[in-house]
Amino acid sequence: MISHPPNHEHLDDQMVKMEVNLDDIPGEWLGNVMDLLFDAGANDVFYTPIYMKKNRPGILLQLLCSFENVDRMKEILFHETTTLGVRYYPLTVHRLERNFRKIMTEWGAVTVKEGIYHGQVVQSAPEFEECKNISRLHNVPLKKVYEQVWKALR
Repeated sequence: MISHPPNHEHLDDQMVKMEVNLDDIPGEWLGNVMDLLFDAGANDVFYTPIYMKKNRPGILLQLLCSFENVDRMKEILFHETTTLGVRYYPLTVHRLERNFRKIMTEWGAVTVKEGIYHGQVVQSAPEFEECKNISRLHNVPLKKVYEQVWKALR
């Protein structure tokens, strides 16, 4: 079972950043690896183009996970990629308090996630999937749905 971090503001000092350099992996495999890592509990997974020795193009795959998930992540990386080694580092993450509230648009409600720092809202983001569904259902541009949400937030 995947557990999510709590919604209150806190420091998480049990995080790990893991990374591998890949120079010989098909692009199609990378999407599969990302899905597997997220399904196994990774908090974040991302790729960056890099140049490796002998000026070969490659990919730097990085992920963040809790310390308890390191072995699962290594297993996926060794079985599903072409890497011969995994680097990992302890990491502390300062997580903002998260609050979720509904904002009404003319097409329906949209959940907005708020990031709260020392009691003050410093980040707000509409839930993309809800905005996309409204856009498709009502045949309106996605940006118009976002505009209505931002207007309601002001």
